[in-house]
Amino acid sequence: MTSTIDSFLGVHARALTLESRRTELLAANLANADTPNYKARDLDFKAALAQATTPGAGALPMQQTHSHHLSGPDANPAGGSSDPAVRYRVPLAPALDGNTVDEQLEQAAFAANAVRYQATLTLLNGKLRSLMTAITGQ
Repeated sequence: MTSTIDSFLGVHARALTLESRRTELLAANLANADTPNYKARDLDFKAALAQATTPGAGALPMQQTHSHHLSGPDANPAGGSSDPAVRYRVPLAPALDGNTVDEQLEQAAFAANAVRYQATLTLLNGKLRSLMTAITGQ
């Protein structure tokens, strides 16, 4: 069951969390641009948002905290994300060392995501400001 504040904020609070996660992935890609055999990852924002807005999506996923824990289907022994919305990026021109990070593509995606993140913050700020106005009557 969603709370009143969750329904008031709508999809924007979930979108902010997903945009933050995408920022982390893109930053990791940029940080590993020179790492041999590093595979660039990205978040399928549409799929992740659709999954986050479905009923029952608020349940916490299981996480593996030790290599001997959670040997079930939710465990990811490779240490990567078990999030189905996180996908490996298909390289336009893979490097000879196996790295699939395209710095210019990653920088452009990072900048676009930063703009979306700021826009979502602005929308949330406006909604919260209108809520405060309704509460205080000013």
